[in-house]
Amino acid sequence: MVTQITLGEIDVDVVKKGIKNIHLSVYPPTGKVRISAPFRMGLDNIRLFAITKLGWIKNQQHKLREQARDRPREYLDRESHYVWGKRYLLKVIEKEATPAVELQHSRIVLKLRPFSSAGNRQAILEEWYREQLKAAVPALIARWEPLMHIQVARFFVQRMKTQWGSCSPAAGSIRLNTELAKKPAECLEYIVVHEMAHLLEPTHNSRFIALLDQFMPKWQFYRDELNRLPVRHETWGY
Repeated sequence: MVTQITLGEIDVDVVKKGIKNIHLSVYPPTGKVRISAPFRMGLDNIRLFAITKLGWIKNQQHKLREQARDRPREYLDRESHYVWGKRYLLKVIEKEATPAVELQHSRIVLKLRPFSSAGNRQAILEEWYREQLKAAVPALIARWEPLMHIQVARFFVQRMKTQWGSCSPAAGSIRLNTELAKKPAECLEYIVVHEMAHLLEPTHNSRFIALLDQFMPKWQFYRDELNRLPVRHETWGY
């Protein structure tokens, strides 16, 4: 059940869950605010918490509303697509063979059967992005595990509408957004480290910030770079 509180001109959705700590999120593209709180926490205390975070909320909303949006893709020849932050022009080749995607110099070549719909083209390309991310992540986890003195039990790659990554401290697992395969590789590494840090500290408190400062001193630069880049045209929800 969702309860709504209002802080001036800002509406905040409050959801009670079986969790230990309170969590605050601001969602793209319009900056919708949501607080997840333990069942035991009263609405007055939740309101006080939100008031203390009001400056941060407004700052996040401003960033999200100013962030560039990708144009809708039609999956046609010479359309721009990005892989690890580099721009490629799409080349569509229709032939009776197993669908495939290849990078050739400045082109991303999409091979698929004749008369394939835009939806089919999108699905093939998105699965390819997913595989690129799945191939890149293990080396990053292996690099950071001994540095952070933690082990990742499992990682998952999936299309995510609300965030770049998430984690489950109890299970020791992390999840990553397939869109990261379109962003510069250092942005992916930042998100991996960010989620691994959450396995040590679940909340965005001072200890969590200290962990990021310790392991990746330039983390704010990578975060700002990721937030500056265009995100999907669609509206993100939760």
